Amino acid sequence: MQVQQCPGDNAAAVVGGSVGGLTAALLLRDAGWEVDVFERSPALLEGRGGGIVLHPATARYLVGRAGVAPDEISVSPSWLRYLDGAGGVAHQERCRYRFTSYDALYRRLLESFGRDRYHLGEECVGLDDPEHSPSLEFASGRVARTDLVVFADGINSMGRRLFAGGAEPHYAGYVAWRGTVREDQADPASFDAVADAITYHVLPAGHVISYPIPRLESSAGSVRLQNWLWYWNVKPGAALDDLLAGEDGTRFTTSVPRGQVPPGRVREFARRAQESLPPVLAEILIGTPEPFIQVIVDVAAERTVWGRACLIGDAAFTARPHIAVGTAKAADDAWTLVSAIDGARGDVGEALRSWSRQQIALGAAAVARSREAGTRLQNGSWQIGEPLPYGLYRVGDSAFADR
Repeated sequence: MQVQQCPGDNAAAVVGGSVGGLTAALLLRDAGWEVDVFERSPALLEGRGGGIVLHPATARYLVGRAGVAPDEISVSPSWLRYLDGAGGVAHQERCRYRFTSYDALYRRLLESFGRDRYHLGEECVGLDDPEHSPSLEFASGRVARTDLVVFADGINSMGRRLFAGGAEPHYAGYVAWRGTVREDQADPASFDAVADAITYHVLPAGHVISYPIPRLESSAGSVRLQNWLWYWNVKPGAALDDLLAGEDGTRFTTSVPRGQVPPGRVREFARRAQESLPPVLAEILIGTPEPFIQVIVDVAAERTVWGRACLIGDAAFTARPHIAVGTAKAADDAWTLVSAIDGARGDVGEALRSWSRQQIALGAAAVARSREAGTRLQNGSWQIGEPLPYGLYRVGDSAFADR
């Protein structure tokens, strides 16, 4: 057994090395804490995510402290556009939002934190004495003794299972087909038609969204990218189980990864796109190599603090994607957490308890708004031209001032 005694009186362990975990680690380190990040994946998390609606909270550390300009990590299309069934413009207005990719955020945050205390292949399996002297146990045999534990380990959080076990992911009744397509993989006219817009198409049962994300840089130059999602209503039970069967027979629960969707199912997806979507969107979707499937769920924890341990981001609350606050909620949790600890004059337990009350109120409200938006987008009652529901504290606060 390898015992790691984190040095100093302000030692913190962050479980989960994605966007929320790295933001928390950076802020704690800036506040004088000795911070180690433990990520369960044995490999860096590059290439695991798709597009993201960039919220000011998500970019706050990179822009405010790391000196990264918004244009370096995001794009800002000119238009918000709704398409009708034939592909004509049903509504159009100026876009007030920026869009990024998971890779763009993750790489910059990891670059800021560094690799020295970013530990890969460390799956947390236990927590001892969180009230007084927290000690984390890992599957590798490592034990990390620390003064503060931040669980930023996502929707399948070990931390949530340990002290908020009743908060299980709730299936929303629909899934999202997802993908990212390069401009050289799709019909040029179709790609150009959506390249400078966030595009919505609302169906009687479901909806499609497409938007640009930062260019892919390579030795051959740079190419434009489009990220898209097509939401399908799927009943729980046999229909959902069948959809989540992988090419090799594996039964997935939360997503069918890239390359694992059976070819026959991809062909059925393409046929359905041609039959039911505007031609320009159908061409974008069909041109995408290796589309994948994400099950839409939400989570709302009633308890996010146990002594000197806490949950942030999706570990505590997972809202459906329609209000676009997944990474924003994780980053905002990190900022408010460190602010609360800074103001507590050393009483970490009391700081966490006070912070959790506002965190729970915000998380519950976000989940409720995402459910309402998702229900209307999936049952055809969403009105063409409605303001997008993007926002963490309120609708519209995802917009950037320079837009």
